[in-house]
Amino acid sequence: MPPSLPTAPPAVAALAGGVGAARMLQGLVQVVPAAGITAIVNTGDDTVLHGLHISPDLDTVLYTLAGAVNPETGWGLAGETWNVMEALERLGGATWFRLGDRDLATHCYRTQRLGEGAPLHQVTAELARSWGVGIRILPVTDAPLRTRLQLLGGPEVAFQEYFVRLRHEAAVSAVRFEGAGEATPAPGVLAALEEAAVVVVCPSNPVVSIGPLLAVPGVADCLARRRDDVVAVSPIVAGSAIKGPADRLLRELGHEPSVVGVARWYARWAGTLVIDRADAARVAEVEAEGVRCVVTDTVMGTPGRSAALARVVVDAAR
Repeated sequence: MPPSLPTAPPAVAALAGGVGAARMLQGLVQVVPAAGITAIVNTGDDTVLHGLHISPDLDTVLYTLAGAVNPETGWGLAGETWNVMEALERLGGATWFRLGDRDLATHCYRTQRLGEGAPLHQVTAELARSWGVGIRILPVTDAPLRTRLQLLGGPEVAFQEYFVRLRHEAAVSAVRFEGAGEATPAPGVLAALEEAAVVVVCPSNPVVSIGPLLAVPGVADCLARRRDDVVAVSPIVAGSAIKGPADRLLRELGHEPSVVGVARWYARWAGTLVIDRADAARVAEVEAEGVRCVVTDTVMGTPGRSAALARVVVDAAR
């Protein structure tokens, strides 16, 4: 047999977590060939419920790129039915974390394959192929990684308990990433970061979406070596998060909830920060943190706006 040809290095590696990342990736596939994109996705949000392994960020990216995501929420599947949840509620089971009938099939398949010994990155690739998604989607690690939040004056809780059950309304005093110290990057993660022409940090929550990725040994150091090629998009616009509790978490943990605070958080390993026009007056403050600043429209209300932002981000690294 002839020797196999080497795999071409990805044009873009993207650090991803949550709805903002999914929309950024939706824009990237319009300006970069899908085969040239690797999404490295947060798994700190993963949980086990009803005996099923649920990977919310992986699934949000998957469903969005497949064109199947619920457009009203940015997560879950469009046109869902809720027969299982309704039956479970009648039985008195836990229904605070809503899982649609079709979405449950994803979790059943993932749990089955993991139980058969397949690693998470392989199962994710199988799911991506089944949905016809052309980019490579990688969990940051195959190992268990769980985001834990210490509530101010209360207990430590798992991420989904904080985010869904408590509706991220409780104040937080500390965050840790359980299992990070023992984890290793999933196969392909470090190679993607090292070989990509551009490393994009999607507009994801710095604390609980990007934080778990950086906690996996080797990831932050790899980014720091590629710093000039790393372009981050601020998830904070005019002092507020576009979606979710990023601004409140930054404030509660003692950081400035602004583009300047994001620049300070990312400065060691990101050379460029893309900010919204609403924050144009703060360019000098961002650059005082040692980060090059690019100003554009960062709110991705439509696929066209996502593509326009993606073009700016990819060009910024050149």
